[in-house]
Order: sequence, then C-alpha cells, then structure tokens
Amino acid sequence: MYTALDIVLAVILDFILGDPRWLPHPIIYIGKIISFLEKKARKFSRNNNQLRLFGALIVIVVGSISFIIPFCVLEIVKSFIILHHILNVLIIWTTLAAKSLNIAAMKVHTSLQNKDIKDARIKLSYIVGRDTKELSEEKIIRADVETVAENTSDGVIAPIIFAMIGGAPLAMLYKGINTMDSMLGYKNKKYYYIGFFPAKTDDLFNLIPARITGILIALVSPLVKGNILESLKIMIRDRKNHKSPNCAYPEAAAAGAMKIQLGGTNSYFGELVYKPTLGDKKQNLDKKHIKEVIKLMYGSEILLLIIYVIVVYLKVII
Repeated sequence: MYTALDIVLAVILDFILGDPRWLPHPIIYIGKIISFLEKKARKFSRNNNQLRLFGALIVIVVGSISFIIPFCVLEIVKSFIILHHILNVLIIWTTLAAKSLNIAAMKVHTSLQNKDIKDARIKLSYIVGRDTKELSEEKIIRADVETVAENTSDGVIAPIIFAMIGGAPLAMLYKGINTMDSMLGYKNKKYYYIGFFPAKTDDLFNLIPARITGILIALVSPLVKGNILESLKIMIRDRKNHKSPNCAYPEAAAAGAMKIQLGGTNSYFGELVYKPTLGDKKQNLDKKHIKEVIKLMYGSEILLLIIYVIVVYLKVII
C-alpha cells in the first residue's frame, strides 16, 4: 500500500507541477552522460562494428547509473521511513511527463489557433524528431497527436508500470533506457550503428507497457466519443504498421478512438521515411484532436492507477 501511495502522490505532483524549470531534472544529466559517451565512442571507434559495440557499452553504463544512484540513495535513508517515502515519491515524479506533454502539445495547438503556422512548426520541433520546417497544418496536427499518443506509453504508463514493479530505481532505469533511444535510436546513417543496442533495449523494455497502453487508451476511448471495441479492433489490425514493434499499439488505439488516420511519410534529418498508416480516415485531422489525445493520455493514466490501487487493496485485505 505504501508503494501504491507513493506512486499516486508522484502522479498528483506531476499533474500539478509537471517539470518545473527551477528543479534540476535527472533526465538532463542522463542526457549529458549519453552525449559524452557518444562523443567518446565516435572518437575511438575505427569501424561500424566497434561503434555498435560502444552502443552496447553505453546501454550498460547509462542503465547502471540510472538504477544504482536512486537505489543507493533510497537504501541510505531506508531507516528514516518518512524521508525514504518522500524521496521515492520525488524520484518517481521525475520519471513522469504527462503535464509536460500536455503543455508542449497545447503550445502547438495555441499557435495553430492563432493561425501562426510558422510558430507551430517551431513549437512542434521541440517535441518531435522529424523535420518540421515545411509541414502543413494537417501534418503538424498529425505529428502532435502521434507524439502524445506514443509518449503516453513512454512518458506516462511505462514509468508507472516499472515503479509498480521496482519503485523509483526501476522507473529511473526505464527513463535512462528511453532517453538513450530518444537520443541515439534513429534508423539513419549517423545513428544506425551506435543506436542499434539502445534502440533494441528500449524495444524490449516497452514490449509490455506499449500493449497495456494501447488497451488502456481503447478502454477510455468513450472520453472522446470513441468506441472501445472499435479502438481495440484498429489497434490489433494496425499493430504492425510501424517500424517500431511497440509504437503502433498506442498510436493505433488513439487513431481508432478518435476515428482518424495517423502515420505516413516523414522527413528525419533530410531523409524521407515512409510509415504505413494507422486507423481509418473517418474524420479529417483537426486541432480538436490534439485536445482529444491529451484526454486519452490522462484517462489512461488515471484508469491504470485505479486498477492498480484496487488490486493492491484487495491483495492486502485478502
């Protein structure tokens, strides 16, 4: 019950505060470590095979640091019960990104509402890896919706699931792995070799959370006037329509819930990458779908917490 309470408090903190700029965020320092290791890897690697092996080393180093530091901190204060729980809550809080996703996505929405497409492209570039300079309004909306749907798993549901299993240290390990994939996991010439193991490790860590996220999104689809069975049907049908073995689950479920079509050709670092479509185009993409996918994100998170608390409570009383 204490672990469940810690997770609920961490989620509430994220709902209220998000990622305050005044608070040094662990992910920033994890990112700096990854950048440092990447530079060293490129400096010392003589061929692509060595670069790939350095990528595996980065996974081991970053994963170890991400887990060991919070684990040791919590072990040190273990005898101080209140302090232990406070730190556990605070660390789990830093792994959650619901409010920051909400804010970032809505900044794009506001720019589009003000008919400032140039500013919308700039705001979008802060949260997506694709090139945004030439995107039309429809493609901006699609990118924004896809990002929130995908990151409902990566930035919200998955950290909570790992926190449920192993508390703050495991949640932070997940964030370290996910950050590596975000920085190195691109399938282009520059990152193909060094990002091979970070991307594969992230795929493994997200295997179950992505599928759970897709199911949760389908279950809360009535929040956006969607149909649960239709959303599940689209998710199952289109689950393989993505180069990632995981991303299609939350994105397809969201597309099915909102009766829209996602996916298609994107440009990454000047290279065109075709992605199969997800969902059926029963509605044209509109700014309202940005707000709707945010509803699905929050709804999924709250539903997961409700299920978790009920299961823990029943386990305790039985």
